[in-house]
Amino acid sequence: MPIALAVAALATAAVPAVSAAATPSTVNWGPCPADVASPGLECSTLEVPLDYRNPDGRKIEIAISRLASKNPSQRRGVLLTNPGGPAPGLKFPVDLMSAHLPQSVLDSYDVIGFDPRGIGHSTPVTCDLKPEQEVNGNIPPYANTAADVAKRAEEVKTVARQCATSKTAWMLPYVTTANTARDMDRIRAALGEPKLSYDGYSWGTYLGAVYTTLFPQHSDRIVLDSNLGPGGWDAAGERLWGQGVQDRFPDFAKFAAANNAEYRLGSTPEQVTAKYFELAARLDRTPVQGVDGATFRMFTFGLLFGNPGLPKLAEFWRALDTNQPLPPLGPGSDGPQQDPDNLISGRYYMICGDSRWPKSVQTYQHNVAVDRIRYPMFGAASANIQPCAFWPDPIEPQVRIGDQGPSDVLMVQNLRDVPTPLPGARQLRQAFGDRARMVTADQGGHGVYLVGKNKCANNAVTTFLTTGQRPPHDLACAAEAH
Repeated sequence: MPIALAVAALATAAVPAVSAAATPSTVNWGPCPADVASPGLECSTLEVPLDYRNPDGRKIEIAISRLASKNPSQRRGVLLTNPGGPAPGLKFPVDLMSAHLPQSVLDSYDVIGFDPRGIGHSTPVTCDLKPEQEVNGNIPPYANTAADVAKRAEEVKTVARQCATSKTAWMLPYVTTANTARDMDRIRAALGEPKLSYDGYSWGTYLGAVYTTLFPQHSDRIVLDSNLGPGGWDAAGERLWGQGVQDRFPDFAKFAAANNAEYRLGSTPEQVTAKYFELAARLDRTPVQGVDGATFRMFTFGLLFGNPGLPKLAEFWRALDTNQPLPPLGPGSDGPQQDPDNLISGRYYMICGDSRWPKSVQTYQHNVAVDRIRYPMFGAASANIQPCAFWPDPIEPQVRIGDQGPSDVLMVQNLRDVPTPLPGARQLRQAFGDRARMVTADQGGHGVYLVGKNKCANNAVTTFLTTGQRPPHDLACAAEAH
């Protein structure tokens, strides 16, 4: 998720970008861990510095994977991938292949996955979270009042303290997007490649932007899909979720209205929209089957991410509206089983270590009051306080994304994206200047390439990855009937 940009305007990283070390003989490919093992996928680990300011000091492990090209004559190099999150990416090359990554791309590259530092099979971090602290993941609950924000502040202060006193607190200052980008360059060097190409989604767009800023000379073809702003997942970027829900919700309202005979949520989009506020208010007063208003808003936020979630969301609403048994909403068990403590903790380590978040509880109370009016569907959640408010200051200035470097970035973006809305993408596009071109697709949901069905946008990415050709100017892809 995701996952841009108004905290402090911080200068370019003071730590040298150079990653040095690592040779092709470093990587010995072998079987993958059982939870990600898939036909054709090979895995390995790479030692990298915990602190790149002290490259000969303590080391941590980064888990990497490879789906090798079977066509040596067409192989161009390596395509590093990232699914966003931050989340494990070891199995992501197989996920992309399952999503019909074109054969021309599979022929052109060894597709490389990796678990970012602190997460998954890389040296993992923990905040020793209790089950009740894992319920919302990294998404703040909807706050109806200033008192709700104050209550949440005490809860997340406890989480921040747990992170800072856990057995992995020694890693806390060093789990950052900039250091993850440096790890990527160690992977490139270990594979013996002069350059790397990249395909990153959601938070992975910020990772890719930071990489190509720190290592422009090692960047080949950089695809950034569903873009955070140039500040990454910071307080301002998180507040954009409120706008993302407002932008995306009309797609669901049209779907539910068109299927009113089945769901009974309203015969017009306006009636479906009114039903949202009616249900939320009702559940704020009286929860149904353990679902209160904040949980209702949270599930709505999550199920708006993709079109396959829209029928599930309508069923969920219908069950709550009529007090019928709730439908199953889980993602299923076909993917790797992720440790919720590590996933949630790893994200906090990463996003809280990247940038300075406001430290005053009153600032969040003010922002919640503003966004509850500006973005009434979800703004009072996305402006709510996070553990980052109680985090130590970052150990290095945030990397400033700019326009210096080769013109080798292709951004792709849906017009109606929930966690990475269009305004953040436009800010990143502006920051890159002539380094980037942006392709927008008139469709809703999170994820463009292989995720959405817009052929114009999908073809633009495939063409860039296989030929290096980008649109001469930013490209707007019209809505397509499916």
